[in-house]
Amino acid sequence: MGNTKEIIESYNQKANERDRLTVQDWKVAERNTFLSFLHKENKKSLLEIGAGPGKDSLFFQEKGLETFATDISVEMIKLCKEKGLTAKVMDFADLDFPDNHFDAIWSLNCLLHVPKMEIRGVLQEIKRVLKPSGLFYMGVYGGENHEGIWEEDHYTPKRFFSFFEDETIKELVSEFFTIEYFEVIPKEVVGGKFQFQSIILRK
Repeated sequence: MGNTKEIIESYNQKANERDRLTVQDWKVAERNTFLSFLHKENKKSLLEIGAGPGKDSLFFQEKGLETFATDISVEMIKLCKEKGLTAKVMDFADLDFPDNHFDAIWSLNCLLHVPKMEIRGVLQEIKRVLKPSGLFYMGVYGGENHEGIWEEDHYTPKRFFSFFEDETIKELVSEFFTIEYFEVIPKEVVGGKFQFQSIILRK
């Protein structure tokens, strides 16, 4: 990851603040879209990477999925456990699970911290722990090509981000998965400088 130690420090400091935030409507819609895919195919187990304070894992657990939340921030995992979630401190580049283990994987705005040189290794690791024909939700900001420390970041230390243009990210994920769904949520809806790429992938 950009600089794993600094990313951990940033998120440890912001854990409680992030836990208090209300989930934005467009993110609620994203969860519901993925849930409809999972229910249609009777998927049972879900791994969340970059779980933060665990709000999404809790949502999926309350909808009947057996969830496992992971994050590299100790403070975030504490908050996950307080919600009654099964949770463990873990780096998504090195997942401590057997091959073909989960029906589904959920990843919202965490893979954008991975340098472009390293993203293929991470996608390969995600693919490894996903069952055959399992579903992987990958949601990231993007729409333009960028990599580096975000100088305007209000987190300390400032975080590293990597963004892809739409066609580039499609090509990248297609090396590992089949694209089942690709939608762009415009900046106006997301409320920021970047659009959002919503991708559902199949192993």
